Amino acid sequence: MALGLTRLWARGAFLVAGALIVLQLTACGDCGDKEGEQRKAFIDFLQNTVMRSSEHLPSLSENQKQSFGNFAGDYAILYGFSQQASKAVDQGMRPVVDELSAIRVPQDYLNRRDSLRQANSALVIVTQQIESAKMQADSSKAALKQSDDLKKVYDTAYNKVVTVPANQLIPLLPQLQALSQAAVQTGDILQTQGTRVSFNDGGVQLPTQEQASQYNALMRTLSANAQALTQAQRAVQGGLQ
Repeated sequence: MALGLTRLWARGAFLVAGALIVLQLTACGDCGDKEGEQRKAFIDFLQNTVMRSSEHLPSLSENQKQSFGNFAGDYAILYGFSQQASKAVDQGMRPVVDELSAIRVPQDYLNRRDSLRQANSALVIVTQQIESAKMQADSSKAALKQSDDLKKVYDTAYNKVVTVPANQLIPLLPQLQALSQAAVQTGDILQTQGTRVSFNDGGVQLPTQEQASQYNALMRTLSANAQALTQAQRAVQGGLQ
């Protein structure tokens, strides 16, 4: 009798274990379907929001984070660089562009010398930040493990959000910096002359030929980098995407 009970218990235990296996397999299948749904939702978001956006990228809502699952981390790479690029434009480029755009006559170099010097110092820091942000984004992207369908769409979005703006900003920021530095130096030359410099009919007269030569050299530097201001104005007005 005891033996029969033992066998019955063993059989029951086997059935329970089998049920657990079935449950485990069912749960695994659900996980696979969920990952596929999350990937599909993320691809749709990249195609219909990121790729069509001409403004700053939006932050994800809690519902979107849940809908995308782990792919929300893939989006964080794009969003993080987008924030840095926007900061470079708004806090670094815009003040310099505003100051340079306000210079109309030689006396403006003198009047805007201090404010332009301050704006230029911020531009140096932003240049370093955007270079670091690009390196971090590239490194994070290289570590991603994505299926072929997602990778194709993500690479396109990455090119739009990260690669293209970085290729615009990284060479442009030093050029804009050189332009603003030359403008500041022009103001310094005029400042040191005090009342010995005169402004007439949109021109300037300096007391010595040496000073006039220094001034003209700075004007050539300004002219050589003038295109940087035009490009920076477009970036500030229309964004980088």
